Amino acid sequence: SRGLDLELPAGPNFRDHCEPFRFDPAAFTPGKQIEVAPSGRTFMGFDRGPQRGSGARNYIVVLAMTARAGPLARAITEGFRDLGDDYPNVDGVVPVAHTEGGAEPCNNHELVLRTLSGFIVHPNAGAVLVLDNGAGALSNEALQDFLRTHNYPLAGLIHRCETIDQDFAAGKARGTKIVRDWLPQVNTFARAARPLSELKIALQCGGSDAFSGISGNPLAGQLAAAIIREGGSVNLAETNELIGAEAYVLANCRDEATARRFLDAIARYRELARRHGQSLEMNPSGGNYYRGLYNLTVKSIGAAMKRQPELRLDWVVDYGERASAPGFYFMDSPGNDLESIAGQVAWGANLILFVTGNGSVTNFPFVPTLKIVSTTERYELLAPDMDVNAGAFLDGTPLPELAAASLDLAVRIASGERSAGETAGHSQVQIWRNWRAGVSEVEADGRPLSTRDLSDWAIAEQISLRRERLGLILPASLCSGEVARLIARKLNRQTLPGVDRVVALPHTEGCGCSTGPNQALAVRTLLGHLLHPNVALGLVLEHGCEKTHNDLMRQALRDSGADPDRFGWASIQLDGGIEAVTAKVETWFRTAAADRQPDRIPMSALTIGLLLEGRTPCDRGHTECGPPRVPLGDEAAAALTELAQTLLGSGATVIVPASAEMLNCREFKELLAEDEALHPTLAYGQRPARPGLHVMAAPGRNAIEAMTGLGAAGVEFMLAHVAGTPLPPHPMIPLLQVSTDTPTIGAYNSDLDWQCTGEPATWAAQWLELILRLAAGELVPKLRPEAAAFQLFRGQTGLSL
Repeated sequence: SRGLDLELPAGPNFRDHCEPFRFDPAAFTPGKQIEVAPSGRTFMGFDRGPQRGSGARNYIVVLAMTARAGPLARAITEGFRDLGDDYPNVDGVVPVAHTEGGAEPCNNHELVLRTLSGFIVHPNAGAVLVLDNGAGALSNEALQDFLRTHNYPLAGLIHRCETIDQDFAAGKARGTKIVRDWLPQVNTFARAARPLSELKIALQCGGSDAFSGISGNPLAGQLAAAIIREGGSVNLAETNELIGAEAYVLANCRDEATARRFLDAIARYRELARRHGQSLEMNPSGGNYYRGLYNLTVKSIGAAMKRQPELRLDWVVDYGERASAPGFYFMDSPGNDLESIAGQVAWGANLILFVTGNGSVTNFPFVPTLKIVSTTERYELLAPDMDVNAGAFLDGTPLPELAAASLDLAVRIASGERSAGETAGHSQVQIWRNWRAGVSEVEADGRPLSTRDLSDWAIAEQISLRRERLGLILPASLCSGEVARLIARKLNRQTLPGVDRVVALPHTEGCGCSTGPNQALAVRTLLGHLLHPNVALGLVLEHGCEKTHNDLMRQALRDSGADPDRFGWASIQLDGGIEAVTAKVETWFRTAAADRQPDRIPMSALTIGLLLEGRTPCDRGHTECGPPRVPLGDEAAAALTELAQTLLGSGATVIVPASAEMLNCREFKELLAEDEALHPTLAYGQRPARPGLHVMAAPGRNAIEAMTGLGAAGVEFMLAHVAGTPLPPHPMIPLLQVSTDTPTIGAYNSDLDWQCTGEPATWAAQWLELILRLAAGELVPKLRPEAAAFQLFRGQTGLSL
């Protein structure tokens, strides 16, 4: 519900039926493209040569090879937020931090490499620094081999693939120096007149409403026709959002082979959904329903209006496949806006036309986005964040007149004028999470494993506690994530009553993702963080058109027994855009009352997460998925087990993710009672019903996702034994990292909170002392929040819709 007070009929008053499309080759007639007739008009762009094309921007891009390298990419670019007047030809230094390649499974291995390769040679990039921190499923070597094998045009491109095999601060300094040294050279690139045929336009829509197919999408279609007439290229995407509109799309198609490729893409998507136990008809979001798009066919017919009838479908390409000739393209991609946009950018789009009904504020780091709003009322509400009012057509402005003015604006933006989104200063990247099925989801009652008698290991009943008192801005979906990060950064420059710092938790779920179990998993994980004891003040920030909007989150809180009135609530779209919602959130945090935390607590009130992270290959034997595993040594296993039994004997709760190697160690198994078998007692992100030893279901070996699940389960501190690259810490839960691995200690000494010292028999006591000092506020983890990462597990049924 969105607070509507309506008297609804007892049952549906319509028949919701989607008639399957049947292709008849006998009735197919090849179509005809509009005539290419260049006007001689130009835009001021950056000439990158015939293979890369012309750029609308001149950015230095710092690209993370995997999710594990993302925090480092962000940290490097933070130092270049304001270039001042020293480099007038450089549009900025931006990170491309994504969520893929953090660990196995590697089912989307080639897809990610293709997308990253497209980013690297993109004409809007003046220089690209690729960061590989030696962890995760992908490597610089794999990327370089892909670039060479597939003949990506690297000649003349300033680029470097850097493997950061040292501590975070040193890696940040190293990357910063590379970028700083590049700035003068990148600044020598200058804009010059380029024909409009060198524009490659991505057509996107998000937060669609009943008018998107009447005003916004037809306007985008007219702009697409203008670019095709000039000899340029246009890319229409979102496979599942054209189901129900196949007949219209194929009414003007190059040839039968192209038509069949289009239909094959839809068939593959249907099969992908089926394998995940999903239906593509689940695509419409809460915002779609709220604004009149009550099924996928209605939504698809409106979305297809971006291809005007006179435009012929020329090419069908895979996700992220580069453009090879001018014309009108269809790219296979999910309906999830951000995931689809990433593929279009890799295709080569140097300008994005984004049609929105609700008022999406999505932007990409190095490709400007032109926001086209379907109604005047919504445009006026969000004017600072929008570019074009397509609602003017509904108000009486002829569509050709509106299209001509919009084309003028598009040319100006391609020539360097800032779009509304660029002025707002936020962007995000999400590569298609082409997740595989097969990871069993666990339903558990939260009761601990039974252990042998551990009372002899008990220590003092109470401990000192100085929890960090956090303000949390929780995005209801991925589309509000970067705005939440912007607001948190601003609030952290202020002094707020009762709060030590403000944290945002950008994530990947809640928008174009599947409903059912996957949505329930995401909501459980998000609410687990909102209700975490470290959170003194929490606020939920919705985008405004997602599936997991504020009203759903309120109801989920009620269902969990929590009072929604304890928390703040804000909406980017309903509250009037980024500037207005920022002011609202600031006011709430300044005036809300924070709970006081206790000074001492019993050990039985403490919840600790224990992890082991090593160098681990994927389970399919891909040698490119990372260095070989460093096993947990017997001495470290014994020390971790001793630490666990001391905590458990003292009444604390210990949670270990099912992916942790320590579960396979003989010493750890001996903690259990004779008749107990080792098995998950908690679903991913589930809170324990009782104290004791718990195993949380966790996917593969993705340590970031495992820590996110532990956070939702309520752990107050985490201790990880690492072999290889240290872990990115959790944004709001302290992580202690220890190591007995000599190469790890040598390379990452400054990131580790404890290095192998003394006799192995003393290690457990030393680790316990670290935990107690951390709890008392006497110790701060070495890796600070700027190195943090947060990522939700997308479950067995998780699928981009």
